[in-house]
Amino acid sequence: MKHDCHYHPGAPAKWHCGDCQIHYCNRCMPDADSKKQHGLCPRCNRSMRYLGAATAVEPFWNRLGAFFRYPFHFDPLLVIAICTLVPLMLSASLVGLIVSLVLFVALLKYTYTVINHTAEGHMKPPPLAVAFTGDGFGIVFLQLLVFVLFGGLVAAAGMVGGPILGLLALALVVLAIPASIMVLAMEQSVGPAVNPLNLAALISRIGWPYFLLYGYLILLTLASGAAQDFAVTHFAPWLAMPLSGFLNSTFTLILFHMLGYLLFQYQEELGFASDLQDDQDQSADNHRDRSQRLDADIDMDLKDGRYDRVQSNLKEALKRNPQDPKRLEQFYRLLCARQDDAELYRYHGRLLGWLADRNDGAGLVDMLDALERVEPGFRIDDPVLAVRCSRSLYQHGSYRRALKQLLDFHKRFPDSDQLATAYILAAQVLANGLKQWEKATAFLGFVKKQCGDHPQAAGLDSYLEQAARREPLKGPKASFTVDG
Repeated sequence: MKHDCHYHPGAPAKWHCGDCQIHYCNRCMPDADSKKQHGLCPRCNRSMRYLGAATAVEPFWNRLGAFFRYPFHFDPLLVIAICTLVPLMLSASLVGLIVSLVLFVALLKYTYTVINHTAEGHMKPPPLAVAFTGDGFGIVFLQLLVFVLFGGLVAAAGMVGGPILGLLALALVVLAIPASIMVLAMEQSVGPAVNPLNLAALISRIGWPYFLLYGYLILLTLASGAAQDFAVTHFAPWLAMPLSGFLNSTFTLILFHMLGYLLFQYQEELGFASDLQDDQDQSADNHRDRSQRLDADIDMDLKDGRYDRVQSNLKEALKRNPQDPKRLEQFYRLLCARQDDAELYRYHGRLLGWLADRNDGAGLVDMLDALERVEPGFRIDDPVLAVRCSRSLYQHGSYRRALKQLLDFHKRFPDSDQLATAYILAAQVLANGLKQWEKATAFLGFVKKQCGDHPQAAGLDSYLEQAARREPLKGPKASFTVDG
């Protein structure tokens, strides 16, 4: 069943809190551990159920092309080639028979591994080594035992109830075989694979798509038989035999991959959770930091209207990292949206510095308006910050606001090394912005008299000449001459 995230409609849910009855996507749960399937609800702090890909997986009927391409990856193609072609090259001896049986068992083992591999979210085939190494060979013999038991059931039904009951039992067994194969692959036990209650429960939980898949499997079986019959009828035996074996193995892999995908698609109904495993950035899954959790909490709290909590969390974050630009931006935008002038005033030093770093003249205008409402006639009390903000305001075209922060700079900050910089900037504001050349000249003259040893004083004569000609005040041109 598809569930969308409560906070991000359209995004598939990955987690569900049974207590709060809320679904969350990965954006809401950046600190959850999908590998261990452990996550705590941001609201009640209780463990949640991991949904895996159950809410986002593509229906199997939309992936028919991918199913048919599956056996033609390198690893399954090599398994098919080894297990179907090698026996044809062996002589009709005891050794040849034993090798052929071993390869047949290896091929079946590989196909059953495909079911589990796909159900776990791997859409790429398992590696070649899986067919010939490790445990799991017993699954082949368990499947043979299941078929023997099913055959015995049909025979017993025929003996007890005659041909009609026998045919009915055969029809039910044939219908239950795909479910039995899936259960056996997952449980690795004969009992559950032949238990009618288990099989009926699996079919009912999947619902009508099981019968749709069943139809596809019948068509696959018929297509496989027709292809093999065509090969035997139209080709020489030396070519028909390997081609027939290759086609049979290929269709078997397609069939088992489809069964595994059905389990993957209906994992929520079947009571387990897995996610797509291929082409995932594992490092991203393992990287869970505090800032991502805070971002998710802010996003959800804003959508729930819990603005006080957002503000409190941002203040705590700024205590840990006072100059974090991301948190300053979030804090500034929240306070502006809430028109909280008092908090803007309380944090104005850091917020003005952040706006100046961004060269955000418009933001500085809005900020200074808010500060004026709290403190009429407000002026910045830090010389360096005053110059930085004034430069941004000047570049934005807010000339009078920029000039206001620079006036009486020598009285307000008599010991500051920013005096020359501040008054040269004030002269530029007056000349270039307000066209007040005489006042600009007065500021430049003051700098020349009081700050003659300042590095910027070297360009004062050029500024004064420009002011006398009523030209825009521009800095001295760069010189690339090298002193001999």
